[in-house]
Amino acid sequence: MNDEETNIIGIFPTPIYITKLNRNLTEEELFFINKNKLNIYKNTGNFTSNNSYILDHEIFKNLKIELNLKIKDYFNKVLSANDKITPYITQSWLNYTEKGQYHHKHNHSNSIVSGVFYIDCNEQFDKIKFFNDNYKTIRPEVKEWNLWNCEAWWCSVKVGNIIMFPSSLNHMVDTKEGDNTRISLAFNTFIYGSIGSKERMTELILNKK
Repeated sequence: MNDEETNIIGIFPTPIYITKLNRNLTEEELFFINKNKLNIYKNTGNFTSNNSYILDHEIFKNLKIELNLKIKDYFNKVLSANDKITPYITQSWLNYTEKGQYHHKHNHSNSIVSGVFYIDCNEQFDKIKFFNDNYKTIRPEVKEWNLWNCEAWWCSVKVGNIIMFPSSLNHMVDTKEGDNTRISLAFNTFIYGSIGSKERMTELILNKK
C-alpha cells in the first residue's frame, strides 16, 4: 500500500490541559505551605494535608481566583460549555512527596475536572503518569509504543505548571527521585447553573452551596 494513501486520525481524544501560573508564589504563601508540613497525614505512598479545603484559607484568596480562571479557560476551550454553567473548585489539598515515596494510581470521584498545581518539583525527574484503562480483548506484543497503542503516558512537570484533566482519568506518580520534596496542590471541580433542556425534560438546576 502506498503510504500517501494512508491516513490515521484520532477520535475521542483525552484532553490534558497544561498551563502555568502567571506569577511566583509570595513569601507568605510559601511560608504557609512549608509550615503546613506539620499538619499532614500518611497517604498511600506519600503525605497529604489534613485540610482538604486548603484554597479556602485566606492566604490563598488570590491563588484560588487565578486557578478558577484557568478552570474556566479549560471549560471554554476543551468542553466548549455554554454560559448557563459556572465551574468552581470544590476540594483542594497539598501533597508532599519525599525521595523514595510515590503517589498511588487513582482517579477523582464526584468531580468533573481535576488539576494539579506544582509548587516544588525537580524538572529532571518529576512527572505525572496517566493511564488508558479501556478494556482490550486482544493485546499483541508491541515493538514500538505510540499514541494509538500505549497503556500509559507521562508528562514532565515544572514549578508553576498547572495540569488539568478529566477526573475519571487514572493517574499516579512513580517513585520520587531527586533530593527535594515534591509539593503540589491538587483540586477538584464541579459546576453550578442549569444543564440540559427544559423543553426536552432533561433540565437540571445545580446550586452552589
